[in-house]
Amino acid sequence: MVTGGGRGIGKMLTIGLLEAGAKVYISSRKQADLDTAVTELSPLGDISAFAADLGTTDGVQALADHITEREHAVHALFNNAGANWGAPLEEFPDTAWDRVMNLNVKGVFSLTRTLLPLLRAASKPEDPARVVNIGSIDGIRAPAPGLNNFSYSASKAAVHLLTQQLATTLAPDILVNAIAPGLFESKMTAGILALGQDKITSQIPLKRIGRPDDMAGIAVFLAGPHSTYITGAVIPVDGGIAAGR
Repeated sequence: MVTGGGRGIGKMLTIGLLEAGAKVYISSRKQADLDTAVTELSPLGDISAFAADLGTTDGVQALADHITEREHAVHALFNNAGANWGAPLEEFPDTAWDRVMNLNVKGVFSLTRTLLPLLRAASKPEDPARVVNIGSIDGIRAPAPGLNNFSYSASKAAVHLLTQQLATTLAPDILVNAIAPGLFESKMTAGILALGQDKITSQIPLKRIGRPDDMAGIAVFLAGPHSTYITGAVIPVDGGIAAGR
């Protein structure tokens, strides 16, 4: 299960999992995005979609019910759906703060909790079920001055700590890890990339933004057989930004 799987990083995760042979369910708020993704990615493998707003209790339950009606077990849940908001501190609205926190943090917690029966049903001693939360490099170090994404960076730091607490709580049956992406091409990063890739990549040790294969690779690794001794980790996939902070 990949939330926010219709575009951006979620789509990159989905492609990697499909190419590795997984059956994948994706979700997002917008049916049009899901329809486009399913049409494009169906040649890669078994993919289906369900529209739900995971920033709401009803949306979380609707998605969980949809999966439960179709599957007796879920091997891996990728909590990727997220929102961002930017505004000067003095103008930052409470409604935007709540929207970001409800989806980015509460939604991760609520969907994981609701799908625990299916995750436990998939878990085996030699191959535990997986939860992979998508955090951010902005949850590891403070964003650059002027980005003004106060709720986003705070929410991703919360996701990282939530990952660690869930990992200890759910061990040994379920492995819980987080990916902290750096700069990848998506709707959310379009404003930053509009400043010019040369200017942006000069600040990244590896001198480039992330590629889809970079995200696909870590997704397959964390869902696959070679990561069974890793839990509670927050893994930067950022071209070296965290190391150079």
